[in-house]
Amino acid sequence: MNTRAAYGAAAIVALSLMLTGCGGQAADDPIGGDVIAPVTMSADELQGATVELLAGQVLNIDTGSLSVDSYAGEVADPAVAEFVPGRSDGSAEFNPGVTALAPGSTEVTLTNEQGGIQPLEFAVEVSERP
Repeated sequence: MNTRAAYGAAAIVALSLMLTGCGGQAADDPIGGDVIAPVTMSADELQGATVELLAGQVLNIDTGSLSVDSYAGEVADPAVAEFVPGRSDGSAEFNPGVTALAPGSTEVTLTNEQGGIQPLEFAVEVSERP
């Protein structure tokens, strides 16, 4: 067998293997599965607001110039949503947030340990995923 034929056969095998991996995703299926994009709001926007989320969706809270780990949160109905504290691990910072757990409504209160900041109070309304 000559070299050109060997390279051609190898290319056909490689192409066949690549195309085999393409057949598993239906055209209507979203890439990445059933992931819901987070809702991002600044801490300043939350006072008195009502945030609408789908079950499983996350509210990402932008703390602005304040430290991401300076906020503490309390959720009135922990069956509906939960507060996730912000943190810094040295290489990355993660904003605080609220994760929607189940359909319903609840009140959320955020306080800031840096003091001098009025507690943020807002409502979270969680709907069932379509």
